[in-house]
Amino acid sequence: MITVASLAPYLGGALALGGIAVAASRRRELLIRWCAWAVGVPLVTGAFWLGRPGAAAVAIAVGVIAVLEFGGLMRLGRPDRAVLAAAVAGVVLTAWLAPGQELRAAAIGALAVAAVPLLAGDADHGLHRLGAGLLGLAWLSVLAALVPLGASALALFVAVSVADIVAYFAGQRLGGPRLSPLSPAKRWSGTLAGAAAGLGVLAVLSALSWPMAVAVAVGGPAGDLLESMVKRGVQTKDAGHWLPGSGGLLDRIDSLLVALAVLLVLR
Repeated sequence: MITVASLAPYLGGALALGGIAVAASRRRELLIRWCAWAVGVPLVTGAFWLGRPGAAAVAIAVGVIAVLEFGGLMRLGRPDRAVLAAAVAGVVLTAWLAPGQELRAAAIGALAVAAVPLLAGDADHGLHRLGAGLLGLAWLSVLAALVPLGASALALFVAVSVADIVAYFAGQRLGGPRLSPLSPAKRWSGTLAGAAAGLGVLAVLSALSWPMAVAVAVGGPAGDLLESMVKRGVQTKDAGHWLPGSGGLLDRIDSLLVALAVLLVLR
């Protein structure tokens, strides 16, 4: 059975090798990005080491930040963002404190999200606020899966991240047909190479199973395209600008979100 303790040496080794590669490249943007990973990975790993409470804390923190970024993308007001953040946090807390009741918590959250524009009597923008709020709830509430999945979620995140990196560089070098008009830089060649790399990571981490494999190979690229669709719809390049070298947090977890959803369905 995969555990946080069994993953820790691999995560530390990957950070060390990444640091050596970044130093050799002498590229400032890669160094900035690696520094962000060097801070974030130990914090997240330490939180998961605490079990369900730690995973819930990570999921809530990530969910609230992602809601703020998503609200900015969709130009939602403060009341909409506050209720959406509370709804996402409620689903995560339910996964921790009352497992099996997540759908009920999500339904309550959806009613709360819908109530904001309804009570405001917003005839001009109410439909947009409602649609954006429900999309955000469905998209970000999947973070609640971090609580029961634990170390498996960490392994999934590592595999999806490696797949993304390999897909980017392999697509540039190999070329070929585009994956989708939503993301012109993505190529089928890179996506397939990234999927192979992601499966290799799962195998190394002793986390390879057919649901995990489908989550990485299909859910990861789908998550990236989903965020690309949202950003193209609002003509924005990044979800945020505060994360060094990476834009926003939503830009880093977009692939993980749909991969988690796929894994939940298949498990």
